[in-house]
Amino acid sequence: MNNTPMGFRLHIAIFGRRNVGKSTLINAVTNQQIAIVSDVAGTTTDPVFKTMELLPIGPVVMIDTAGLDDVGELGALRKEKTYEIMDKTNFAVLVLDAEDGLTPFEKELVQVLKKREIPSIGVINKCDLYNVTNDIISEYKEQLGIPITKVSSKSGEGIEELKGFIADNAIYDESQLDILRDFISPGDTVVLITHIDCAAPKGRIILPQQQTIRDVIESGATAIVTQEKILEETLNKLKEPPRLVVTDSLVSDIVEPLIESNIKFTSFSILIGRQKGSLKEYIRGLKRIKKLKEGSRILIAETCTHRRQERDLAMVQIPQYVKDMTGKEMCFEWASGTYFPRDIERFDGIIHCGGCTINKQEMASRIRIAREENIPITNYGMLITCAQGIVERLLEPFPLILDIYQNENI
Repeated sequence: MNNTPMGFRLHIAIFGRRNVGKSTLINAVTNQQIAIVSDVAGTTTDPVFKTMELLPIGPVVMIDTAGLDDVGELGALRKEKTYEIMDKTNFAVLVLDAEDGLTPFEKELVQVLKKREIPSIGVINKCDLYNVTNDIISEYKEQLGIPITKVSSKSGEGIEELKGFIADNAIYDESQLDILRDFISPGDTVVLITHIDCAAPKGRIILPQQQTIRDVIESGATAIVTQEKILEETLNKLKEPPRLVVTDSLVSDIVEPLIESNIKFTSFSILIGRQKGSLKEYIRGLKRIKKLKEGSRILIAETCTHRRQERDLAMVQIPQYVKDMTGKEMCFEWASGTYFPRDIERFDGIIHCGGCTINKQEMASRIRIAREENIPITNYGMLITCAQGIVERLLEPFPLILDIYQNENI
């Protein structure tokens, strides 16, 4: 459980006004002092993350946030950070004050959550100090339109019940974690081509490859992991052709001639883009990026942070692939980790990594922001294989997406 990647955990964020007891609540739910608690309003300045197991859901991330009614210049910055948390929130817990009752703030916040399609519940806190009757709970429920319960974060009353209440109301489709299960059946063989270079973590393989191996195994199929330089030898040892071959995009042009036309062939980037993002959005974005003019401004975004290498993928190779694909010189900016620019209207295109270290909610939010600003977005691997001239071969397992690439006028 402790090794479950953050991107595969249900993200549960706690929202509310200042001083309603959000930090005390997250400490009570996690049974740890992970957030600073004070009577001074605005004590929580930055989001606080805690991974834990919440049965019967499983591995989750609990997130404490600053009060969304914060004031002043610093308060505005803290509020912006809190709204950024919504981009990755799968389930929201709105903490309500038993003394003050409902305010327009809570009603507006619930509407924001509903607009973003984030399921939520309300928790009336401090029931040890105030008599929270069933009539009050019903009134809150009617006005907000979300399930309501009560707790005392200080005394612990209702905390265990709250965990069950979250589990009963949280909507989390585990099928979103599937990468290729609809392609394979128990007993199938899948060949996975990994590429080991100086940027690969020592002693490990990169996260998309780990996740794909796990998905193959959980499907009851057999995963054969090899490198491009011994692929031909590996295929010759098989008694029957593999059901599927998945390649690292960086070497897809090397291995493509070795894969017979009757074998399904795709890339890790396409599979992760399908699972975590939107293939339709990426393919349409790729076609538009191919048509950009000289000097267009492109954002290169990746969600992990690492020491830059001499031939760094984001800094060196992706700009070169853009030039190879378009034949033009472009202007580039970079974003990494959790940072994603809000003023993306100044860009003409976005090239994003697979997003394997963030959850699907956050990746979908980034795609949505790009779509609302009418900015084309695609991912690293699709750009690379397009520059190599073989993206159509890798899209063959997805005929509807291939048709968009070949025939849709964009």
